[in-house]
Amino acid sequence: MISKSLTAAALALVAVATATPSLAQGIEIGRDGVRLVDPNARRDDDMRRDDMRRDDRRAAREIGERDAIRIARGEGVREVDDVRRTSRAFRVVGTDRSGDDIQVDIDRRSGDVLSVR
Repeated sequence: MISKSLTAAALALVAVATATPSLAQGIEIGRDGVRLVDPNARRDDDMRRDDMRRDDRRAAREIGERDAIRIARGEGVREVDDVRRTSRAFRVVGTDRSGDDIQVDIDRRSGDVLSVR
């Protein structure tokens, strides 16, 4: 009974000892050649870079003129006469199905419809 326990413990120790060195370092092959990388530091750097990219995308995200026209068409604009860009919105001017003038203001960042006149 004791010899079985010692054998199992020895096998567990050998398994842990052989797995540990593989986690100790990583290899990165890139423009600068081959280099050894600490896996913990790399995860932190990658997470920081991903967070920065997400922040950049949020700050730079803005709808375009085509998106504004598509949103205005969803609000009833059939013929687009003019698209003006103001400091915070797009103003799409046109006519609706019945031929009446219609004006749709759309927020440039979110794409929300601000007003329909």
